[in-house]
Amino acid sequence: MDPNNPVVKLCAAGMAAEAEGRQGDAKTLFEQAWAESRDDFEACIAAHYLARHQATADAEHEWNRKALQRADLVGDDRVASFYPSLYLNLAHSLEKLGRTVEACELYATAASRLEGQPDTPYMQLVGSGIAAGRQRTCPIVGESHVE
Repeated sequence: MDPNNPVVKLCAAGMAAEAEGRQGDAKTLFEQAWAESRDDFEACIAAHYLARHQATADAEHEWNRKALQRADLVGDDRVASFYPSLYLNLAHSLEKLGRTVEACELYATAASRLEGQPDTPYMQLVGSGIAAGRQRTCPIVGESHVE
């Protein structure tokens, strides 16, 4: 990602605000990033962060869905590394809505999107989130970990 991109800068500032506990400021920055998005790539990034600051599980799900839709519209490799996290977050929002069968399916998709990704601490974190989600929502996967 280009650190000089205006939307990326706004999202970075939003993440810094989150880290400082300024959730309202973070949401405002992410909303500004969404408003200033000039293409599907930038909109994908902004929607991904906006999802975290929604008041309801339905709204969170909608923003996660928008992020994935916008990623699909990009049409090049700039978003390839986003997919595991996008599917993880969409699955988690479905899980919060009690839609566990759909969540399980999307956690599986997220896991398949990890293949070929670099082995970085971030991808390991995403992988852990996917594994935990599958444990919670996928009966066969969940049962295989229980002794």
